[in-house]
Amino acid sequence: MSRKPKATRGERAALKAELADLASKIAAADIAYHEQDAPEVTDAEYDSWRRRYDALQKEPELPFSGLGPHPAPNFKKWRHGIPMLSLEKSFVAGDFVEFEARISRFLRLNSDTPLAFVAEPKLDGLSLSITYENGELVAAATRGDGFEGELVTENTRTIAAVPQTLHGAAPARMEIRGETLMTKADFLALNAAQKKAGDKIFANPRNAAAGSLRQLDARITASRPLSFLAYAVGEISEEISNTHWYFLQRLEAWGFQVNPLRRLIHGRMEAEAFQSEIEFTRAELPYDIDGVVYKLNNVDLQRRLGFAGSAPRWAIAWKFPAEQAVTILRAINIQVGRTGALTPVAELDPVNVGGVLVSRATLHNEDEIARKDVRVGDTVTLQRAGDVIPQILGSITEKRPEGAEPWMPPETCPVCGSLALRPPGEVVRRCTGGLVCPAQQAERLIHFVSRGAFDIEGLGDKTVYEFFTDGLLKTPVDIFMLAEHEDAIAKREGWGPLSAGNLMRAIEARRTIPLARFIYGLGIRRIGETNAKLLARHYGSFDHWRAEMLSARIVGSDERLALGSINGIGPIVAEELVEFFAEDRNVAVLDALAAVLTIEDAAQAGADTPLAGKTIVFTGGMTSMTRPEAKARAEQLGARVTDSVSKNTDFVVAGADAGSKAKKAAALGLTVLDEAGWREMAGLPPMAPPAEG
Repeated sequence: MSRKPKATRGERAALKAELADLASKIAAADIAYHEQDAPEVTDAEYDSWRRRYDALQKEPELPFSGLGPHPAPNFKKWRHGIPMLSLEKSFVAGDFVEFEARISRFLRLNSDTPLAFVAEPKLDGLSLSITYENGELVAAATRGDGFEGELVTENTRTIAAVPQTLHGAAPARMEIRGETLMTKADFLALNAAQKKAGDKIFANPRNAAAGSLRQLDARITASRPLSFLAYAVGEISEEISNTHWYFLQRLEAWGFQVNPLRRLIHGRMEAEAFQSEIEFTRAELPYDIDGVVYKLNNVDLQRRLGFAGSAPRWAIAWKFPAEQAVTILRAINIQVGRTGALTPVAELDPVNVGGVLVSRATLHNEDEIARKDVRVGDTVTLQRAGDVIPQILGSITEKRPEGAEPWMPPETCPVCGSLALRPPGEVVRRCTGGLVCPAQQAERLIHFVSRGAFDIEGLGDKTVYEFFTDGLLKTPVDIFMLAEHEDAIAKREGWGPLSAGNLMRAIEARRTIPLARFIYGLGIRRIGETNAKLLARHYGSFDHWRAEMLSARIVGSDERLALGSINGIGPIVAEELVEFFAEDRNVAVLDALAAVLTIEDAAQAGADTPLAGKTIVFTGGMTSMTRPEAKARAEQLGARVTDSVSKNTDFVVAGADAGSKAKKAAALGLTVLDEAGWREMAGLPPMAPPAEG
């Protein structure tokens, strides 16, 4: 089997820049969709970004950044015991075939081993988690960023389809997950009533459902026609079923509504047939859907598969084809991000694409504009799927106005006037102004106070820009000195003593911050929320992380080697961290922040297991499970999984043909486990004895 050619330095740099660009755009789109209930762009482009982003994640030197919407500031926060993660997307039958094949590879199943899946229409609403204790509803929370949501218990109690008390016997504690939605008929009736009252008109049923559930006054939620369909379980005190199909039946017995169109299917042919059937009847359904979700039916296999980054390995969302519309491109403007990336944005004549009014769309970069030959004045085709992100497919050249010229990228930054250069091998043009570019400085501050980072209510984009322009903010440390200017802020236009005081209290509340949020807030390239959580979990405390990063600046050090081999990090992200800590000004800002903050140690998964906090390396072949499954199990038990052996390694699991890593472990006097010893430490059943004969 031929190997994929190794990327050149220039190609790696280009991929690196592209991934960072995609991460930034996806995160912004997620916030608009999940937090503000006001999607700015359509699913088609969002899905194309996500497909490319996910493909880049699979590159060994390009691990993913964290993505996802964040809890809104108006509700109490709720930490999900088991993350509510997003699903991998499928768009063609071949994606489903590969999904099946990955499951078989991960579990080391024979290719002809039959796999059963439960297929359910993918509802277009707001995900909700409802906790029951002794059969009584005690809490309800939105998905949020998948790890932390918004507590909406009283609002949820007003939804007739949500049982307050479960019917019959149920586990002592159980978390039921499902979708809050609004039917098409109820949506039209609500908008008619809103219009008559002179109130806000909702763009689509999804926005109406989300806006209705997230009301600060539960009486408003009670007046809205919300529905709820249950489809999954989160934390649970006892086992219910070994199949998802039977679990859905139990949900109905407890009093939940479950999608009546669900079906148990086997393999690609049945999945294709069901996909076509649901798509054909989609317009006749009483509620909006944008695809079909396929979940592995066997619950035991689901547990073994676990999660990969931001999605379960045992489920996939097969989405429907995109919708399209035509409009005119009036201008191409440039946005400057916190890393200096110049992103061209299309300004469009507003057009309704599948229920959403679209007036702007990103054009990614200059190569993309040239490839599609998009020009100002062109009539362009937009595409969207579902309710989120718009994508410009191209121009209708026969409608091109006379004299329309090809777009030329700017040679200087539109904000600070510094040179805008495109390094060889990269797709993104960047402002060279660095710390002197107001756009980059302000964007870094905006990132610092963003929802996934310090999440300071009252410091929105506009306020940060105003404070920055007026000299109140220059560095993140200045945020925690704003109390010195409280009286002056209270006298500013649009402010007052109450709002200024609220801001100071919000800032004070964030003087204690979890390590993962702190790391993410620093705005280090490549360090998104997921990577920040990986680093926090691996190093545990700020002091340990800082010391290890400073030592990692030395080429060839154990700390440098260990950083690049953390499971999920990789050498490219390690390089960004080393570059950040190599700059003395960055370390100075880091230390200044640490002096005014309390940075909480990371909570360790599996804290009561023998592997909690231990560093483990797997090497050689394994017979009872694949190495990816073993790594996933170790991380579930709180271990730090790396790919390199050093004096800091606690255990080395050596399978068949372990090679140099096992030899190095022995030379260092480390504890080396065989596969049977690993299974015992991990709490797994003993290995089956080899077959006789």
